[in-house]
Amino acid sequence: MEPIDVDEQSFEQAVLERSHDVPVVVDFWAAWCGPCRALGPVLERAVGERAGAVELAKVDVDANQTLAARFGIRGIPAVKAFRNGAEVADFVGALPPDAVGEFLDALTAPPAAERLAATLEAKPELASVAAALRERDYEAALELLLTRIRDVNGAERDELRAAMVALFGDLGAEHPLTLRYRRQLAAALF
Repeated sequence: MEPIDVDEQSFEQAVLERSHDVPVVVDFWAAWCGPCRALGPVLERAVGERAGAVELAKVDVDANQTLAARFGIRGIPAVKAFRNGAEVADFVGALPPDAVGEFLDALTAPPAAERLAATLEAKPELASVAAALRERDYEAALELLLTRIRDVNGAERDELRAAMVALFGDLGAEHPLTLRYRRQLAAALF
């Protein structure tokens, strides 16, 4: 699949809405940028090798300065990955093909929520968390995990903390649930 050129008018639908169906990688670039010209073909080839598991959008920062400012682009090339309407990963600079491949593989791996749901279903005391994850009710899952963390100690507490941190990774660092529950998790642990 060919990359799509995205501008300020099409970004919401082409990237944010589309990322609910498939991860979308956005390459912020400019025609005058040498490293951008080096990274572009590497990124396009790596996305193409993943046969529709991820999509690539390109944003010309000179023509779309508002988008560049909105996403805090300070250097290019800058690549940002979106899943479920939120930014979940990024890198700046022209990476070698292996590093780009690793970035995309991490993005296209099954979400932590899916893996956690499968693991937690086997534990009767956490079946309600697994059910919430299957329904994509991340708020309920995080609340249930936090409640359980407050009631247990030791290895189980560490496992539950790791589960919450993994869900934060799925949601993205700036997602409102991540921000709220990260603070609550810290308070519960310390």
